[in-house]
Amino acid sequence: MTKKVTGITAQIVEEVAKCGIKLVTSLPDTWISDLIEAFDQDQRFIHVPVNREESAIGLCSGAFFSGTGALALMGASGFMTCIYALTKINYTYQIPLLMFVTLRGSFGDNAKYHVSNGLYLLPLMDSISMPYVIVDTPGKISEISRAYTHSRVMSRPVVVGFTRSVLRGER
Repeated sequence: MTKKVTGITAQIVEEVAKCGIKLVTSLPDTWISDLIEAFDQDQRFIHVPVNREESAIGLCSGAFFSGTGALALMGASGFMTCIYALTKINYTYQIPLLMFVTLRGSFGDNAKYHVSNGLYLLPLMDSISMPYVIVDTPGKISEISRAYTHSRVMSRPVVVGFTRSVLRGER
């Protein structure tokens, strides 16, 4: 039985569809569980769950060469584990990629074990000149399309970081 997608999740999925993205790769994270389920059930997308972040980078990068728009969806700690793959593959060979990353460890995340993500994620992206946009209100969901286009213009990855309050519909 297919669950009806509503609210923020539906808005995000529609914005991704407007980009022409067909392939979505994901790794589990409780903040994005609704998104993962929505992409998996939506016939407009091919959803591929992966067991390593580097696999998401490889699949999405390969999809680019076939003309297929792709999205890699993961948590902050997962993103931090795949820096070598991004800089070696995507930066070296100028392969665009849209990535959705949870902003674990930021304000609103009360899990103490994610504090290091909050301390290091943004400085890490800055240190490798990774363009990113923060979606911290529902009104910024349209930034997804701008980020996707920018990744194509600059031929490099772009990250869209999501706060818990947006992804989980909290205030």
